[in-house]
Amino acid sequence: MRRTLPLFFLMIITKVALPPVYAQKPPIVLEVRDALDAKDYAAAVKALAADRAASGVTPAYIEAVSWVGRGYLAAKNYDQADHYATEARKLILEALKRRKLDAEPSLPLALGASIEVQAQVLNARGQKAEAVAFLQQEVKTWHATSIRTRVQKSLNLISLKGRTAPLLDIHEYVGDKPPAVAALKGRKVLVFFWAHWCADCKAMAGVVARLAREYPQVAVFGPTQPYGYAAGGVEVPRAEEIKYIDEVRQRYYKNIPGLAVPVSEENFKLWGASTTPTVAVIDARGMVRLYHPGKMSYEELLPYVRD
Repeated sequence: MRRTLPLFFLMIITKVALPPVYAQKPPIVLEVRDALDAKDYAAAVKALAADRAASGVTPAYIEAVSWVGRGYLAAKNYDQADHYATEARKLILEALKRRKLDAEPSLPLALGASIEVQAQVLNARGQKAEAVAFLQQEVKTWHATSIRTRVQKSLNLISLKGRTAPLLDIHEYVGDKPPAVAALKGRKVLVFFWAHWCADCKAMAGVVARLAREYPQVAVFGPTQPYGYAAGGVEVPRAEEIKYIDEVRQRYYKNIPGLAVPVSEENFKLWGASTTPTVAVIDARGMVRLYHPGKMSYEELLPYVRD
């Protein structure tokens, strides 16, 4: 019998990139984020203190601490960003003595954020090598958990550009069979990671289609993956979800000429595609020239495809 997946399970299986309908947050996290959006860092810190006094160190509190670190990073206050990221990490590691990381959603979200902030602070301070080494170790440490993809994204943001592109697993797919890697030698490749629930991906389909029409010599891949559910968050077997993915492909992406759609969780992990869409451009030598988590406009993407 079909059943609607509980919110907690959906948050775990979707790693960091959650369907908007399920992206609910604890009250302290919302309060802190509202304060950070207003650039009222004092209010965010005050909210943390009040929540800790009232409820103690809960997973939601730790997630809120990690958000303060992200807020200070955005403000380029690297000392404070590092302070709150380090504090979040310390609290998480203490909590992990009593529970598993993926036992509930706030801890992996907080740990992923703290790792991102610590790495970005190192990079911003001119310590790129240290940031890369730190993230490489974190990928190994958390390889078997839900945050692997997110940590890989952080590593890719710092180090992937100018390096050989990770492989794409093409053994399972929807639509036409993807070309083999050997067949792409000497061709530029546009990679567009999407999810069946992702509104930003659907909104970007026209951009990818236009570029594919204007530059037919560019191979276009649209990797996706199953998430354990289909329309409306209803849990379905993998085979049925693959059929649903193909329905979404035909409805929203059929106008992208030559689009190859491999279906693989491992592609998302290797490429760090915890954000959808994630866009990459690989040059004719197989080197990554663009790696961009998030939606891009035609004007933003054109120079990488054209040049």
